Amino acid sequence: MTTMTIKGGTLVSASGQSRGDVLIDAGRIVAVGDVETIGDVVNASGQLVMPGMVDTHVHLMDPGETDREDFPFGTRAAAARGVTTIVEHTHSHPVRSPQELHEKRHHLEGRSNVDYGLAAHVWPDRIDQIAGLSAEGISFFKIFTCDTHGVPGLNQESLHAALTAIAAADGRCLIHNEDEVLTSEAERRLRAANRVDPALLGEWRSREAELMAVTNSSAVVLDTGAKATFAHVSTPDVLDVIDAYRDVGADIVAEACPQYFALDEDEVNEHGALRKFTPPARIRSESERAEMWQAVKDRRFSHFSTDHAPSTIQQKTTGDFWDAPFGLPGLDTTMPFLIDAALSGRMMMSDLVRLYATGPATRHRLPKGVIAEGADADIVLVDPEGSWTVRDEDILSKAGWSPYSGRTFRGQIVATYLRGEEVARDGSCHDMRTGRFVRPVL
Repeated sequence: MTTMTIKGGTLVSASGQSRGDVLIDAGRIVAVGDVETIGDVVNASGQLVMPGMVDTHVHLMDPGETDREDFPFGTRAAAARGVTTIVEHTHSHPVRSPQELHEKRHHLEGRSNVDYGLAAHVWPDRIDQIAGLSAEGISFFKIFTCDTHGVPGLNQESLHAALTAIAAADGRCLIHNEDEVLTSEAERRLRAANRVDPALLGEWRSREAELMAVTNSSAVVLDTGAKATFAHVSTPDVLDVIDAYRDVGADIVAEACPQYFALDEDEVNEHGALRKFTPPARIRSESERAEMWQAVKDRRFSHFSTDHAPSTIQQKTTGDFWDAPFGLPGLDTTMPFLIDAALSGRMMMSDLVRLYATGPATRHRLPKGVIAEGADADIVLVDPEGSWTVRDEDILSKAGWSPYSGRTFRGQIVATYLRGEEVARDGSCHDMRTGRFVRPVL
């Protein structure tokens, strides 16, 4: 492996910024600060030097129905946009047992451009697999409280049993919170009325359904002592419930996703299934958007993730609105979105590192997300004076489109390094597929 010195940049950590250099050898960082120049030199003058980002909510459909996405394409997008570690779980070919985990790990050898952890799904009739999966290095367990994406939801009894088992194994879980009774009843009523217009989404996957499930899940987390992340929190009202339970001892953190800050609720009326994801976009006014960003500043969110779940435009627009798959592409755009937010004053650049690198890595016990002696040399260089206008033709995900197409983000990702090797530069991934499986550090 290459010995390399990154010189003259501004180092950005979760706690602040400082001028300094980074010395890398054999894939690891061996010195930070005022270091002797050794080996190849990367001139980072005028650039921000950050740890590689860690995205802990990614769906790459691999193995499975990879016409929507796969590891080679999805991780090209990740690497090109500064993400060096992902935690992935596909709904189309879920991991529910140690054997399925072994099969998936074997399948993914040589297919990833970034390092990756894997998550397992909890099926109501396979709760007995939790301990074995945890021992085999699963990053977390994904739980649904309603039937979604072909995955069965857990009722209160199953949820309590699952969280009890996860707590006993010292595991982590990611909970998708929407109430099954409310969503299924709304779907029955809307279908009976022959509704196929996009506006049905907000009635089907309502704010009330998310709030109800969050309240129920919070109570179970508190009772079992489990450690839970609540996925894609969409409103400050949901944060209020989380904060209340956290104040009395529940180990819950809130995950943020760009779509709940950038996309408006009524966009589905114009864009149809290209805005079909769940929970749906909730923003109705600029004051609501400001309230979400204030929650970021107040540290009410633990971290950002993409919830990258792409489909092509053809897949999104074949059939009526009910037939269209849920989900958005996000790996191409989340880091640019967050850089722009920091440069625009919505948060500090150190907050970006905390929210999209150090924070998610710490929550899921992954040895990633920092620039420090002994750490993997996962680094991204950013030009704060540059910019990037999103175009569908530049999207590296198999989706081939973005809900942010036409928007210009301040800042530009210059290069991405995975364990000291350049894997992407100027928006293009070298497609080296050197990514490795990463286990939590227990």
